[in-house]
Amino acid sequence: MKIIQAESLESIDGYRMREAETPVAGRGEVVIEIAACGVGYVDALVSLGRYQVKPALPHVPGKEVAGRVHAIGEGVAGFAIGDRVLAAVDGGFAQFVRAPVAAVFRIPARLSFVQAAGFRINYLTALHGLRDRARLAPGENLLVLGAAGGVGSAAVQVGRALGATVVAAASTPAKREYARGNGAHEVIDTDPDGWRDRLKVACAGTGPDVVFDPVCGPLFEPAFRSLRWGGRLLVVGFVGGPIPSLRANLALMKGAAMVGVDVRQFILYEPARADAQLEEMLGWAADARIDPPVGREFAFEDYRAALEFALTGQGSGKTVLRVAADVA
Repeated sequence: MKIIQAESLESIDGYRMREAETPVAGRGEVVIEIAACGVGYVDALVSLGRYQVKPALPHVPGKEVAGRVHAIGEGVAGFAIGDRVLAAVDGGFAQFVRAPVAAVFRIPARLSFVQAAGFRINYLTALHGLRDRARLAPGENLLVLGAAGGVGSAAVQVGRALGATVVAAASTPAKREYARGNGAHEVIDTDPDGWRDRLKVACAGTGPDVVFDPVCGPLFEPAFRSLRWGGRLLVVGFVGGPIPSLRANLALMKGAAMVGVDVRQFILYEPARADAQLEEMLGWAADARIDPPVGREFAFEDYRAALEFALTGQGSGKTVLRVAADVA
């Protein structure tokens, strides 16, 4: 089989396609023939050793895959050869990968492999953030910053599924139209000049109850200042440049909270709850309550371009590497 691997993390140019042995399923494992692999901003950071957790070398990128069960190890029940599945793995930039059965989930018929490859992390982040951390309630106003990105797109759909009125902020007319088509009730630009006034109009004369912020850029403080009494701002990521700060008195004056959302640690410390939420949202997908948008797709041989594009944080939806040419 073919894999994408690097011996060091100095440069994306250091990654090479090479031949490797097809993995064999051990006890409690399945081998998946990969159709598609999600490529997020964090994946790109990890590939360059810039993330908080450094990978072992040699490194094969990719943590989210979708494909078909190719082989089943001893002690595995509930799956058959050929089943359509998604999984959390190590080394998804490959034609085959081994995964513990606990990390493997069936894909609903309504989801394509490309949709499923970018589903797990973004949608878990959105639901964990909005329901667990923000306690988002039906009828509340939700502002999603970076609403055209992978996790922002998920937050728009999950917020709507939870009964919120969703206001999507995005930097260009095309991205705002994308967010509206993805389910946002209202859209708003990101020009800081007069932005709070425009946000108030978008929120029907009030402000957001919850802010979902994977950007943490120039609108971080204006968004917090715009919160209604008892509002919650979710800190999800930092693709917007230097990490912003907030004066403590603002939280007191608003009766508001700034709350962190770290899906990696959620999965690590509360795996049963994370799995249950993923199953719940796969059910939502099967029932058409959510419909994951597909971002830019790259062919397997264009893996460097996929990582470079993901690193910009500028894409709409989740970037996907099409490992199999006939992926659907």
